[in-house]
Amino acid sequence: MADMQVIRLADTEVVKFGPDATYQLIVGDDEGNTPIRTGIQTSQPGYVAPVHSHPYLEVLYVLEGVAEAWIDGQEDRKVRLETGDTVALPPHVPHSFRVVGDQVLRTLGIHASPKRIASYKDGRATDARGYQVNNT
Repeated sequence: MADMQVIRLADTEVVKFGPDATYQLIVGDDEGNTPIRTGIQTSQPGYVAPVHSHPYLEVLYVLEGVAEAWIDGQEDRKVRLETGDTVALPPHVPHSFRVVGDQVLRTLGIHASPKRIASYKDGRATDARGYQVNNT
């Protein structure tokens, strides 16, 4: 990565995360050529992320909308996240989030890893790129 790169969101691939969310990779690639990965997830009202974990730190920054995030088993300690808020999720800690209200939620995710690795509590599979496999 010798030269400055400009990535235009409009030019990125849109990956479906089920019927109610999409993900667009910004920094990173499937070969793991960068030390981090970043992407924008757009989630529709009603979306709830399946409980999952990563073997590295994940940071989520709320670009727009409102969410609740929690650690699995601590649903009684949900944290409300609004535009401008950031949450850091430790490695190997199962977590989830949901859209609150009737507005779209857009988050910038930063994965402290060259590759996306996710383990889902419900056992759902991931493809070679680390994206959840959906049957919907």
